[in-house]
Amino acid sequence: MESGLKPRFIESLQRNNDQIRKDRARTIGADSELIYRRRVEDIELKIKRLEREQEGLIDISPLDRNSLTFADFQPEAFVQKDIEYSLTLRNLNIQLEIAVKRFEYLFGKTF
Repeated sequence: MESGLKPRFIESLQRNNDQIRKDRARTIGADSELIYRRRVEDIELKIKRLEREQEGLIDISPLDRNSLTFADFQPEAFVQKDIEYSLTLRNLNIQLEIAVKRFEYLFGKTF
């Protein structure tokens, strides 16, 4: 073999159990942390989108800037949808709180 090159395959075969376990643990931990972080970020994104949609429910501005007619507003539908959004947001916020706490506990990092 050429000097300076390390036989990676041979070195890999010669590793002991502790080294193999450490490598596997590092790989599994890194993958799990990344997936967990993405899941928390997905929940945060859902919350932001729902909050915007909920705010959009109260927009009863005219259909265009020259119109004096307000958009059709249906109070019953508004109340029903607003309650649905509120409950969904509440559940997502609970999920987010739990997911962040678990992430910090499992990976020893602040989110």
